[in-house]
Amino acid sequence: MTEIIFIVEEAPEGGYQAKALGGSIFTEAESVEELKQNIREVIQCHFER
Repeated sequence: MTEIIFIVEEAPEGGYQAKALGGSIFTEAESVEELKQNIREVIQCHFER
């Protein structure tokens, strides 16, 4: 199992953005709950087999 650490910040234009440390995974959302869901989805897409 691989651990992925995200940096979560408020986006300058509103909402939130998350970037994976050392990787090319990025997502954004209007709320923290939506951001959590988007992170799950982007991880699944990134590591889809």
